[in-house]
Amino acid sequence: MRKSLVGFSVVLMLTAIWAAPRKQAQSWASAHLPEEAMAAMQKIDPERIRAHVKFLADDLLEGRGTGQRGGDIAAKYIATQFELDGLKPMGDNGGYLQKVPLVGITTLPETTFSMVPEHGAAMDLKFLDDYVATDETQQPVADVDAPIVFVGYGIEAPEYHWDDYKGMDVRGKVLLMLVNEPASEDVKFFKGRALTYYGRWTYKYEEAARKGAVGAILIHRTDMASYPWDVVRNSDSGEKSYLKAEGPKLKVAGWIQFEVARQLVSDSGLNLDNLLAEARSPDFHPMPLSVTLKAHMVSKVRPFQSNNVVAMLPGSDPKLRGEAVMYTAHYDHLGIRPDMPGDNIYNGADDNATGCGILMELARAFSLAAKAPKRSVIFASVTAEEQGLLGSEYLGRHPPIPAGKITLDLNYDDLPPLGAPEEVEVSGAERTTFYPVVEAMAQEFRLGIVPDSHPEAGYYYRSDHFSLARVGIPAFSVSEGMKYKGHTEEWGLRQAEEYTAKHYHQPSDEYHPDMDFTGDAAMARFGFALGWQAATEPKLIGWQTGDEFEAARVKSEMGKH
Repeated sequence: MRKSLVGFSVVLMLTAIWAAPRKQAQSWASAHLPEEAMAAMQKIDPERIRAHVKFLADDLLEGRGTGQRGGDIAAKYIATQFELDGLKPMGDNGGYLQKVPLVGITTLPETTFSMVPEHGAAMDLKFLDDYVATDETQQPVADVDAPIVFVGYGIEAPEYHWDDYKGMDVRGKVLLMLVNEPASEDVKFFKGRALTYYGRWTYKYEEAARKGAVGAILIHRTDMASYPWDVVRNSDSGEKSYLKAEGPKLKVAGWIQFEVARQLVSDSGLNLDNLLAEARSPDFHPMPLSVTLKAHMVSKVRPFQSNNVVAMLPGSDPKLRGEAVMYTAHYDHLGIRPDMPGDNIYNGADDNATGCGILMELARAFSLAAKAPKRSVIFASVTAEEQGLLGSEYLGRHPPIPAGKITLDLNYDDLPPLGAPEEVEVSGAERTTFYPVVEAMAQEFRLGIVPDSHPEAGYYYRSDHFSLARVGIPAFSVSEGMKYKGHTEEWGLRQAEEYTAKHYHQPSDEYHPDMDFTGDAAMARFGFALGWQAATEPKLIGWQTGDEFEAARVKSEMGKH
């Protein structure tokens, strides 16, 4: 998942160009980190991170698809690194692998998808070009013949006095809805520009299923989704993975192109632009359309297991070693598409071989410390992130120690090796009681903390830390801003935009020898120091009062014993 994370160098081994930042970083570490931590942190090596990325992104691993051969090789490789570090296995049956029961769903060519208006000809849609859809019931065949209802953003949020359903019975219906959420500059209303979980497609499918709908179709528009149609196409063109079904599920969970939606609405004698305007009002009411979805969903259903890779460095304090800091990074990507011509391997070098490289180098560095920190340190490389944060969701439900005893999760997801940033994004850190430490660390490392550069994209809800936050664990990812040493902010913005447009979830996200991993190593050191400090804090870290995850934290702490 796209979360750029590039660091900034701080240690003695680096060249003279980094002398000032290094001296500043040492002054912070000298004041807050013991000698054994400093020595271990300085052993983090950018070339080791490069080697990990080069291997994980090799064609041999065929894009590290979930439940595919290459993904299994990646998991075994990471487990081997943890074993070489002498870390304690925290998976199943005394090993490093935690089995994650999954079901793979592939929408087959026999599937048909038609929009049938009350008057006029049916509109037969072409899979991948016009729409994508998956049957989440995990059955091989399902038929839908149901009326379509436009439900605006598909959100019911009492705390914001917003209800797109207005009590309408949508059981047995197909819901057409917008991605994202009502636009606002008011931080008290859907958090202003920042996307909340209500804007995520996962919430919309979940809410539709809870209300008894048989289908939910999102209208794609690049500016609202924050990524182009090709991302939707590539993410849904092959097998999609799910945790074993529990509770209500949709027979049709899909997306349609904006122009298809325009035609669909027009066939009902309405104007899509007018509907979009109406949907922005809290007075919006669901609008039945005079169009029926007739779909014959044919799926290949493949029950299988994938694995999280989990290890632990036991803490040194007899009283605190039962608690832990956690580091996470997903190792999966989109795999290989055998039916595609040309380069059909989604190597996932930036996303997320880089995060895995950092995770493994962090594990090695912690293992080399002459004395471990007071609390234990857990390292978890999770599967099926690209399938909807499934591996981390399973980890959150089945943590190696009770969630109430995990003080912090620091996540690494997509660290393009572009250079040395002068700013850092730690979106979500401000929601925790640990934020003053994060601020002090950033200041001493000469990294300005900047707001999320794209709050409307909802990155906080799109990476694995979110799964841990949902069970109460204070969690956030660490990312660079847009200002890099030797470059303007506009340059950094162009790099991010080019990656999103041309390489994100594309076969072109590949390893290149000219990648500079100095920054990735430095961000590993930044996270190392944060984690070590969290492992020595007198009290467990919590959420700020009133945060949406505070209740889950209280619940997890009540059950930690």
